Amino acid sequence: MDITDVRVRKVAKDSSKMKAVVSITIDDAFVVHDIKVIEGEKGMFIAMPSRKSTDGEYRDIAHPINSTTRERIQNLILKAYDEAADAEEV
Repeated sequence: MDITDVRVRKVAKDSSKMKAVVSITIDDAFVVHDIKVIEGEKGMFIAMPSRKSTDGEYRDIAHPINSTTRERIQNLILKAYDEAADAEEV
């Protein structure tokens, strides 16, 4: 599995913990939209797209099955986010 494209849309609110919304393309064939870049107490992390269920709990719509894949996706997204933030400062 290759992540062939990462598109970052920064969120304008400076006070928000959500910093960006990201779409990734896998193998030039499958897209996952609405991955959130969140600034938490221990640093930046990603939250996969989710939907509120009838019991009020949020459940991921699409997500990696193992921690290795999740870490790989998170590293690629955070790198793209950092590059977008750096380009915006110039």
